[in-house]
Amino acid sequence: MGVPWVIRPIKLRSNQKITILPGVVILAKKGEYKGKGDSLFSATNVENLIISGYGAVLRMHKKDYQDKKQYAPAEWRMTLSLTGCSNVIIEGLRCESSGGDGIYIGATGEQNYCKDVTIKDVVCDDNHRQGISVISAINLTIENCSLLNTSGTAPQAGIDFEPNGEDEQLTNITMRNCYISRNKGAGILVYLKNLKKTSSPVSMKIEQCIMKNDFDHGIAVGAITEDGPQGEIQFKNCYIEGSQRGGIVVFDKSSKGLNVIFDNCICFNTPPKQNGFPIKINQWRKSLTSDIGNVSFYDCVIYDNCKRYPVEIDTVSKDCDVQKISGTILVKSNSLLSVRNRTSKRIEGLSIRKLEE
Repeated sequence: MGVPWVIRPIKLRSNQKITILPGVVILAKKGEYKGKGDSLFSATNVENLIISGYGAVLRMHKKDYQDKKQYAPAEWRMTLSLTGCSNVIIEGLRCESSGGDGIYIGATGEQNYCKDVTIKDVVCDDNHRQGISVISAINLTIENCSLLNTSGTAPQAGIDFEPNGEDEQLTNITMRNCYISRNKGAGILVYLKNLKKTSSPVSMKIEQCIMKNDFDHGIAVGAITEDGPQGEIQFKNCYIEGSQRGGIVVFDKSSKGLNVIFDNCICFNTPPKQNGFPIKINQWRKSLTSDIGNVSFYDCVIYDNCKRYPVEIDTVSKDCDVQKISGTILVKSNSLLSVRNRTSKRIEGLSIRKLEE
């Protein structure tokens, strides 16, 4: 056409394949999307859906939705919303400037998860809340995606894994080969406050992802209470550079909860200034947990121009217990070869060594 396709909110259906050709721009109509949950495309309880759009753009008007004189404040005006869906492929799209998330993956009353979803070769840029939000999913694969420049309302992450209720789940989640940069919040956020011990065990593997120059931490995992979920989250071969508050933070994570593993991950000059630490394991709110731990590091590497401790372990409560923090961290820098331990507990099982050439 030579000009964008201008649309009001569109509801998708089952057994549908949509192919959007290169160069096509699908644009939200100005002055519309007044409903707080109005999304450019939304699929509810849909199955067998494919949207393929290599070289195509889904674009909204984020700045308009942020103007309180024009729009009621909200964070759910998504570019693409999937709730209670099964057997979905999203590929090749550029999702930008939404009033919520680039892509939202959530639940309905009929099906409290999305199942068998693949998102690949997608760019989420300049969205209001998250590049991607994952609320509840089974068999989700996210690969070769770029999550960029999120800003507007918290958490403002590249991607946020955050169930809304204890009956939701994060089961068999794989994220690989993604590039995450310049988000106002964390690059990757896993926030599990709403899951309980009775929830389905968490199983997530995030590998070969790059996080650069996010304004918060590169990776943040936390709010896992003493009554929190079991299972495992593994970060493997991930690279973090220049994140302003630090490379990795595990916060308010009870040692009684799931395993968190960092395997061959690299922190490079993060945070870039002297204040802060590349890796932090902290208790921030004693209302969430009275102990922290069950975090492992397998040959993770810190490259750092600053002379400081590579790891900080800190608690707000003096009687907070610290358990099962283990593994090996290799340091190539001027950093001290020890942990800044601000707790009253001994830290055993965690080795900080110089990286030999």
